[in-house]
Formats: sequence, C-alpha cells, structure tokens
Amino acid sequence: MKLDTKEYESKMQKSIAAYADNLSTIRAGKANPDVLRKITVDYYGAPTPIPSIAEVKVSDARTIVITAWDKTVIKAIEKAILTSDLGINPQNDGSVIRLSFPPLTEERRRDMSKQISKMGEDAKIAVRNIRRDANDKTKAMKKNSEMTEDEMKISDKAIQDLTDKYIKEIDDITAKKTKEIMEI
Repeated sequence: MKLDTKEYESKMQKSIAAYADNLSTIRAGKANPDVLRKITVDYYGAPTPIPSIAEVKVSDARTIVITAWDKTVIKAIEKAILTSDLGINPQNDGSVIRLSFPPLTEERRRDMSKQISKMGEDAKIAVRNIRRDANDKTKAMKKNSEMTEDEMKISDKAIQDLTDKYIKEIDDITAKKTKEIMEI
C-alpha cells in the first residue's frame, strides 16, 4: 500500500498560500490596500482590521484613501497606522485619511528584496518539514509491515516530486515579487 500524498500536498499548498498572503502585505512603493489588512484598530473592545470598519480605495498610484463608516473611529485608525510598521504618516482631514506612499529608495528596495528572500526560505522550510513528516510516516509504515520496500521508495519519490514542485513555485513567486520591487 502506497502512501496517500493528498494530505501532504494540501499542507504544502496551504504553506504557499500563507507565503503569498504574507507577500501581499509588503509595501512595494505603490498604493496597495492589502498593506492595511494586518493593521487592527480597537473597535468597541475588539481588535478589528481596518478594511472591516472602513472603505479602503486607491485614488492614484501612490495614494490610499480610507473612509471610515463610523466617523468616531477615524482617530483610532490614524493611531493604528502610526503605531504600525507601515512607515507612513497618515493625513487626517476629519472625514477621510489619506496615505501617500513615497517612491522607494534603492537601499529600501534591497532591504525589501532580502526580506522577501527570507520569507521565501521560511516557506521552503515549511514545505521541507511536510516532506520530512511524510517520509517519517512511510518509514513507520515500512517498519510496521504496512508497505514493502518498493512501495516505500515509490511513496518517497512521490513526496520528493511534490516537494520539488512546490519549492519551484515558491522560487517563482519570490522572483516575481523581487522583480516587482526592483522595477518600481
């Protein structure tokens, strides 16, 4: 009996989805509303993401406009943005908040590129850990006589092929994001 790889493939896909989600929150010098997804505001005692309590629009290539549905929360949104690691000072005119994204310096682009590479390495480690778990399972199944030596080798190869496929996908995503950062 060969190892069913669907469970491990699903875990690898989730690792890549988490990596891509993390990359979408990186500020790339142009206005991207996703950068506000992870910033939370204390809204009636509950930490709430900004897009859940306000309309977030991109007005031009370098400006995001935040219009709160409840005007009493504007100061809290402004404070949350200031205390976040976004690195942008919001302009509050009392009814809307504007975020102006300055163009990235060459040094900042290189730093972001290194950060993206590190995130890519972390995603690869997650995929390799899933491979290790699958290989441990095949060894245990072989030891318990649930599979033959040949079935173990076939299962290990199938897991390695999945690992190679998802590592390549991580490399492609990393290269695309790095290129996007360096071209802005």
